[in-house]
Amino acid sequence: MRRERRSLGFWLLAAFFGLFVLFLYGPISTIVILSFQGPDGGLTFPMNGVSTHWFANLFERQAVGDFGGSFTRSIELGLLVMAITLVVSVSAGLAFRRRFRGATFLFYLTVASLIVPSILIGLGIGLIFSIAGWQPAWYSSALGAHLTWTLPFGLLIMFAVFNRFDRAYEEAARDLGAGAWQTFRFVVLPLIAPSLVGVALFGFTLSYDEFARTLMTAGSFNTLPLEIYGMTTNVTTPVLYALGTLTTGFSFAIILICLATALILQRRRARHGSDAGKGV
Repeated sequence: MRRERRSLGFWLLAAFFGLFVLFLYGPISTIVILSFQGPDGGLTFPMNGVSTHWFANLFERQAVGDFGGSFTRSIELGLLVMAITLVVSVSAGLAFRRRFRGATFLFYLTVASLIVPSILIGLGIGLIFSIAGWQPAWYSSALGAHLTWTLPFGLLIMFAVFNRFDRAYEEAARDLGAGAWQTFRFVVLPLIAPSLVGVALFGFTLSYDEFARTLMTAGSFNTLPLEIYGMTTNVTTPVLYALGTLTTGFSFAIILICLATALILQRRRARHGSDAGKGV
């Protein structure tokens, strides 16, 4: 077969896309490369040898920074935010399927935090805790600040999911004698499961790397983004790049796991649907 010649517009768009990818991942690739500096390496090019010395140094006791503690706090906070975002988003999505008084006002109030500057939200929550005499902490005030960022996204995703959800499945389940909880557990939940993975991914990743909302609410113990920011003024070795490489790799791993889970759930749902069609 004769290949169709690509137009000039195609090559221009391809070049633009290549520049965009370079702009997006160029800084990350630079950090990854410099993290493999030799023991006498510095923070810039040219590289002085190649080794994994700074990755090993990352797990040793540091004069500045608490890598292990901040990483653990970010993971725990991300998991808390993910769980709460998932439960509240699904519950709110189910509630908004029926009209009720004040629904429009409540919706706009929920998504308003997306347009308010992050630093102002963090400052406001920090002031509330200060006025109330409560001690700000990553598991309380920072948790609330992160939820103002993740819940609107989760709610918007669930709105999109339920807007295209076919209620005939629920009606069929009720005709067969299923109760409300059985209908949700055995019919609705399996159908929306891939979307729930997306909500969970949003909740975790948005919390894991959140800086502005955490700055005024974390209290005495830093999360990982705050720790990295503090290290930029004190650490003068590639150990900072090694930390960036590990956290970036961890973020990509979480994304790939969630995407793989969503794909598996989608294929399983499609297979069960085809099996049910054959049975009929």
